[in-house]
Amino acid sequence: MSTLELPNTSIINGDRVRWGTIGSGPPLVAVHGTPFSSQVWRNIIPHFANDRTVYYFDMVGYGQSEMREGQDVSLGVQNNVLAAFFNEWNIERPEMLAHDFGGATVLRAYHLNGLRYSALTIFDAVALAPWGSPLVQHVRQHEMAFSGMPSYMHRAILRAYLQTAAYKPLSEEALDIYSAPWLGPVGQPAFYRQIAQMDQRYTDEVQFRYAQLDCPVKVLWGKNDEWIPYENGVRLAALISADDCIPLPEAGHLVQEDCPQAIVAAVLKSFR
Repeated sequence: MSTLELPNTSIINGDRVRWGTIGSGPPLVAVHGTPFSSQVWRNIIPHFANDRTVYYFDMVGYGQSEMREGQDVSLGVQNNVLAAFFNEWNIERPEMLAHDFGGATVLRAYHLNGLRYSALTIFDAVALAPWGSPLVQHVRQHEMAFSGMPSYMHRAILRAYLQTAAYKPLSEEALDIYSAPWLGPVGQPAFYRQIAQMDQRYTDEVQFRYAQLDCPVKVLWGKNDEWIPYENGVRLAALISADDCIPLPEAGHLVQEDCPQAIVAAVLKSFR
């Protein structure tokens, strides 16, 4: 299982953001969620490289992008980062692929930054209130206690938390890939920093604006998503898409691991 390379660094609003690109053809942008990185696309976007130029990046405060004390890594900044990349890459109306916080980012950028897309495939997205797991609610109240806990305790919590995102057992390789950015003296506090900054007001800002987008939208959702229930996918599809939500059986929140072929198939069908 090879990982994606992110050889490029851009400075966006003072933050160093890592990104990469593969393939050739019209643009497609993949936007990951929390607590993951662009590596969630490692088994998916190579399937599009013959037909599309695929852009991917690690959100501010995630993956290989800069992590530092006092950094704003909230949803309030991520849509501005996406808009800055549209300018840097000189792209207009690309196809979009978005998961979790990536879904919120893409929708915020559409409504607040005026970005437009030629197609959107969105799944298990943070988009509708209420959201936030029990761990999120607890960490938000006790960020400093968690960020300074012994590393072996943090590692155990992190791996257990990651597993709850998937319906099927994650491989050791996948757990290592998703854990790696959040370990050590920089990564551990960064993990709890991004949780502490999760705030429903960033989806409340745009939720009332939701309507069918001016492009084809496919909404997919893991039927066994324990983080954001399938019913949220049904609600979201009714608001932003002309089509019903597509249920994915035996898939949890982390569809990229449970059912990557469903994502590949949905995106390929959108190619014109």
